[in-house]
Parts: sequence; structure tokens; C-alpha cells
Amino acid sequence: MNHDVIVLGAGLAGLAAARDLAAGGADVLVVEARDRVGGRVEQTALPDGRLVQLGGEVVGRAHTAYTALVAELGLTLVPSYVAEPGALVRATPEGVSAGDPPHWFGAGDDARHREACAAFAALARTVDPADPWSHPEAAALDRLSVGDWLRATGAGPAVVRLWEIGQLALADGSCERTSLLAAVRKHAAVPGDAPYAYEAWEGLRVAEGSATVALRMAAGLAGRVRTGSPVVSVAVRRHGGCSVRLAGGETLTAGAVVSALPAGPLRAVAVSGVPEERLDSLHRQRHAVAAKFTAAYERPFWRAAGRSGLSESEGVLGSTWPQSQGVLSALVPPERYGVLLGAPPGSRTAGLLAEVARLYGDEALRPLACHLRLWGTDPWTLGYVTQWAPGDVMAVGPAHGTHAPPFYVCGSDQWVAGYMEGAVRTGRAAAEEVLRHG
Repeated sequence: MNHDVIVLGAGLAGLAAARDLAAGGADVLVVEARDRVGGRVEQTALPDGRLVQLGGEVVGRAHTAYTALVAELGLTLVPSYVAEPGALVRATPEGVSAGDPPHWFGAGDDARHREACAAFAALARTVDPADPWSHPEAAALDRLSVGDWLRATGAGPAVVRLWEIGQLALADGSCERTSLLAAVRKHAAVPGDAPYAYEAWEGLRVAEGSATVALRMAAGLAGRVRTGSPVVSVAVRRHGGCSVRLAGGETLTAGAVVSALPAGPLRAVAVSGVPEERLDSLHRQRHAVAAKFTAAYERPFWRAAGRSGLSESEGVLGSTWPQSQGVLSALVPPERYGVLLGAPPGSRTAGLLAEVARLYGDEALRPLACHLRLWGTDPWTLGYVTQWAPGDVMAVGPAHGTHAPPFYVCGSDQWVAGYMEGAVRTGRAAAEEVLRHG
């Protein structure tokens, strides 16, 4: 069987690429290992009809590729949890507090925090997010962790702790294990007053459910998506087409291949005919080993205590946020993932609910439904968003996000900061390149 293009992976990136390729007249086939489409976006319904997002949920106003696609699909963007009334909650072993300043701040810490934010934003303005390697001090910035940089600026332990709890909330790796160059590059891509501006990054959601974006694209590709089809090898021949071998032994052929596989699972695919420099760049990328937890309730009971449902925590849960009416989402950061896996499977949900109860009260112990997605050890994801440890930006190098026709690459981890915008942005860009090369 021969096709113009074979797309590996039916997540947002692969589907976005395939959609544009089909619209451009290409004979395209998408092969997906799972028995469903969507990748790290997924949803289920409660008996009362409410949708629960088990994967990616929110974007910001700067995420123009994603928001444009949502409009094309006839879906609706509405304000996300950032519009919720109430205070953010922070939880540490010694206490739980709502609002600012955090309960561990002392005299002068708030001023030092503002100074650190201003210095970080100023440094970010010197970095080109599309080409951080061109910065005159790129290698030095990449070797330095965010935590080390904060201490060098005189931020102090209390301020470092605030930045660290914020990193745990995002579940993309401790500030002690995050490259300063990667962090300022991310900020340069979506600037804000804080190291991570929730409104800028996460102020919008799809009213019909974020997974509906994937489902609607897949519906438009009827007959062009094969699920339950893991890929084991890809052979690229620049002048003789490409072949893709599936786990069942079947071999498919095409003029071009678009890989929309996450960096981790792609390492298990034997790829030949692609320049070593490009493959090495792909294989040097890493994902944060994280998990997502959701708990659905009859009502948003946290509001009664004046809390928004948004939290940052030093527990196994790094954060919570309200995804919709009465439904809480949460992330388990890489630094706590091993603790979660070490718990007996039957007790994990109870342990996570106990942490939610510490934030919002005992009603948290009585959910209607709970779901846990172990992205870090799911063989088809092997992680969450891109994690950039010190040295990684330079190790991955300028080949990051580039193509080696007829082998093209897209996916959330191929953009500056990953996430759903990265998937759509790079998926559509890859399709454009394929069509341009004919």
C-alpha cells in the first residue's frame, strides 16, 4: 500500500499535520499505537453529562495556532480557571495558606521576589526564542540552573522556595534541574510580569472539551487514521520513498514520513536514512516524568472557603486547579512521581484525595469519580511536557524542530515550550513543509 505521506501518531500534532496535508490534496495515512486518537488529550463523561478532561486542557491568548484551529473546527473558547473567584492556596509541610505573601515569607522577601522577577524578565528580553543558540552567553546560561541563578542574584532561600513550588505546580521539573536558558527562552516566547503568567499561558479552554479538538479533526480524516498500529521502524530513502513497519509485521510505503511521536517513544523506533545530527538532536530531548489526577464532585465546594481551586504544593501533588464546574485537576511533578509509583496501586487515589482534603476540606474525600494518568510510564507518552535540564538546550542544538526531508518532525516537544500550542503549531508547519517540497 502506497501513500503520499504517512504520519506517525494521532495526537494533536499528527492530526493537525494530517488535516492540512489532506486539505492540500495529499494522500495521507495516520498510524497510531493506541486504540484511540488524541495522545495526551483525552476526556470522559460523568453520568450528569459533564465532561472531564484527563489530559491537556488549557491554553493562553498567545497560543495563536491552537486558537485558530479551534475556530476553524467550529469550537468555542471560554475563560479557564483563571477567572475563578477566590485565592490561590499554597501547601508546605509546615502549613497551608491562601493568597499572598506565602506563609514562609519574612521581612524583605517580597521585595527580593519582585527584583528577581524583573531581572528574569530583563534577561529573557535578550534571548530570541526561535534561536536561543545565537545568544552570546548561550552555553553559560544553559549550564546554569534557575535555582543557581536565583541565589547568585541574592534572591534568598524564601524566594527560591516560592519559585520552586511554582515549578512543582507546572510539573516540568525542579528549578534546580531546569536550564536558565530554557526558562528565559520560554518566557521570551510568552512574556509576562511573573516567571509563569497563568493568564498568558492558561487563560482559555475549549467549552466543548479540549479532547474534542482531536476528535473533530479525526472525524474529518475518516478512513485515514489507523489505531492499534504501533510503529517499530522507519526507513527513509531520499529518492526512493519511505517505508514504515508496524508491530504486526505489515510494511507501509510513502513518499514522506511525518513523525508526531513524543521524543521518548520515538527512541524505541528504529529510524534509518535520517542524518545522525538530526536523530541525535531528537534523542537528546526529554520529557518531564509526570502524572495527571482528576477528581469530580457534585459542586465546587472550595469556593465556600474563598479559595479558587488553584494551588501550589510541596506534596505528591504539585498543583490543583478547577477545570470546570465541580471538577478538579492536579499534576504530580517529576520529583514526586517515584513516590506515587511506590504506593500500592490500590491506595494511590486515597493518598492523593487526602492531599486535596488538606487544601480544601474533607468534602474532597467524597468524589463522584477519579482518574489517574501515569504519563511518565505510559509507553506511548513516556512523560509530560518537555523538560530542559541544564545543558540540554545546547545538547539538542539548532537542529531542534527542523526537518530532514522526506522525514519531517512535529509535536509539542518541538516548540519553544511544548504543550498543546506546540503540537498544533508544529503539526501545521510540518504539513506546510511537506506540501512545499511536493
